[in-house]
Amino acid sequence: MTDAVLEIERISRRFGAVVALHEAGLATRPGEVFGLAGRIGAGKTTLLRICAGVLAADTGQVRWRGAPIDPATRKRIGYLPAAGGLHPDMTVVGQLAYRGELHGLDTNEAHRRAQVWLDRLGRRSLRDRGIGTLGTDDRRLVALLATLLPEPELLLLDEPCAGMSPAGIDAVLDVFRDQVDKDVPVLFSSNDFDLVERHCDRVGILRSGQMVAVGALPELTADRPRLIAVDAPDATPDWIASVPGCRPVDVDGSRVVLELGPETDDQAVLAAAMATGRVREFTLLRRSLADLYDVEAP
Repeated sequence: MTDAVLEIERISRRFGAVVALHEAGLATRPGEVFGLAGRIGAGKTTLLRICAGVLAADTGQVRWRGAPIDPATRKRIGYLPAAGGLHPDMTVVGQLAYRGELHGLDTNEAHRRAQVWLDRLGRRSLRDRGIGTLGTDDRRLVALLATLLPEPELLLLDEPCAGMSPAGIDAVLDVFRDQVDKDVPVLFSSNDFDLVERHCDRVGILRSGQMVAVGALPELTADRPRLIAVDAPDATPDWIASVPGCRPVDVDGSRVVLELGPETDDQAVLAAAMATGRVREFTLLRRSLADLYDVEAP
């Protein structure tokens, strides 16, 4: 990918006998939201930690703008671990300013940026609240803001929306859009396939440490068998046999979900169903990422 800014090539990592990652790879472009999807234990956290320089890979390489990531590069990366890394005894503004100062901001600038973000997200009232008093939504938002304060060139976010309400997730997505407008790539992990599918430009799917798919959603769902739900209450069980290249994959009373072969015309299925009598449902089902990839490896 010629326009990639972050390139992850054939990364492998073992923990004793456990293979956490095996030759995993992906690349992100400027100003895109890239979702790293997979079940708990798939290797998402390990991969993000390697990208952030928190953990070393056994083999493979991570590059930023064509060069291996070094300590200077890491200072330009905003990394948010799943735990958030906030001190429960600090106030929100104190925590944000402290994190900004750790990245080289002077005290006044750190406080200014903290206030700007709190205002922008409608969280001004949190300014002097203790971190330990915050609910899940606000705590995770503050952790994200702490990552943003130094204005990183790349965001690596481990499960940033975990446990959040729909309103809290919307606030996180607003932050993503702000970063995309600045050409900052956002790479975030989630075990929520639907979230990744709805809000990402491209997706990488990890299963048991292996990257089983990478690409834009249309690429990942193309050339997959079509599914059609048909409810023909007057039909006999053998009506499906009249349509070549069509097989049932789920039956619930008179309603059947059919998988169509590449040459099967859905109108032929409809005609066959209508020939039996009433048709209460004829629906082309969308194949979601979860349908296609959220399964255990054999």
